[in-house]
Amino acid sequence: MTDRYQRFTNSGFGRQLVKRLGLPNPTPLRRHRPGDPLLDGPALLGAAPGGRLADQLARVLKTAGVDTGGGDTNAALVFDATGIDVPEDLRALYDFFHPVLRGLGRCGRVVIFGTPPEGATGRVAQRALEGFVRSLGKELVRGSTAHLVLVEPGAEDRVESTVRFLLSGKSAYVDAQVIRVGGGPATAPDDWDRPLAGKVALVTGASRGIGAAIADVLARDGAHVVALDVPAQGADLAAVANRVGGSTLQLDITAADAPTRLVDHLRTRHDGVDIVVHNAGITRDKKLVNMKESAWDAVIAVNLASQLRVNDALLAENAIRDGGRIVGVSSIAGIAGNTGQTNYGTSKAGVIGMVEAYAPLLAERGGTVNAVAPGFIETKMTAAVPFFVREAGRRMNSLAQGGLPVDVAETIAWYANPASSGVNGNIVRVCGQSLLGA
Repeated sequence: MTDRYQRFTNSGFGRQLVKRLGLPNPTPLRRHRPGDPLLDGPALLGAAPGGRLADQLARVLKTAGVDTGGGDTNAALVFDATGIDVPEDLRALYDFFHPVLRGLGRCGRVVIFGTPPEGATGRVAQRALEGFVRSLGKELVRGSTAHLVLVEPGAEDRVESTVRFLLSGKSAYVDAQVIRVGGGPATAPDDWDRPLAGKVALVTGASRGIGAAIADVLARDGAHVVALDVPAQGADLAAVANRVGGSTLQLDITAADAPTRLVDHLRTRHDGVDIVVHNAGITRDKKLVNMKESAWDAVIAVNLASQLRVNDALLAENAIRDGGRIVGVSSIAGIAGNTGQTNYGTSKAGVIGMVEAYAPLLAERGGTVNAVAPGFIETKMTAAVPFFVREAGRRMNSLAQGGLPVDVAETIAWYANPASSGVNGNIVRVCGQSLLGA
């Protein structure tokens, strides 16, 4: 979709006018292209005294080909804050970042590592890190982002996939998020450019928009994609599957026999599945006082109830392999709510509940379940939104622009990576740090 305002602000006259009037100034984001280096410049690595991750982070960055010597301009600032135990120790954040923030390059990255507060000796000080990161994310300019990664003690060797994702252009529209890394066997892929080679991935709602982008990215990373959608979308679905070298399954996932048919298909054709992405979703927007019961029932059935039925069938029949990944697509509407979307917000909050409920079950099998929560994403659906509502959606985030379907897809691919075994039970917003929600 075309963001004409962003094109204007990046013209000569537009840059002058934006600066003079203090208008939003969205920077074109650095997005991943095959063959790109992780960063387009050096990273500066720092640590508070007593931290436990600095050596591991240095090894990961070296393996990824990142220069950690630092410079006058840095593409990333990486800080190990696990040694912060008392409020006075928080001064280490100021001492490290204050002198170097002005030298953070365009579309730079700030990544801070801490310990989950509930398991930390310095619980209060570690909880304070979240306020620092979320505030800093709103101060950064020129497309830069900030994140907090909470690493459980003993999970130090499971951070690589998360480091690579957050530093790369794959996380372009992910900003000011708190990510938890815990237990699980760390299995680095043979090829970081094709980490899903040999995997089978099911993507529901795959015929268009975000679903088609998910299919593209998972296939790029080596997976065979089983693209699923309703029969009415058969032509578009076939086009997506052909483009990515995958296969199709035309199925209404709300049908009573859908879970059984899906399990049979996956076991017969593919001997099971490794990655399940619950992307299928619908909207039937009306204020509750004007909403018909059919609109309520349809949204809950497609967006939530069908996912639980599919999960239960896959797990009961062992159709999802050990180490498998389940990814739900929630929404910031499920976090912050939205006028006219009581049914949709309810269903998307339920997806978050699904992640919380199933995370222990998947962990027992060496697998994970996580969700993405997109904000304003440029699709045909948002292109049809009234102009002023659309502009508000684009500008009301720290990056002052809408995201792209590929931004959601890249986040899902990070969850699916075999090296992301420690990332379980997370809800990551893909919203440019929307001003709505937490």
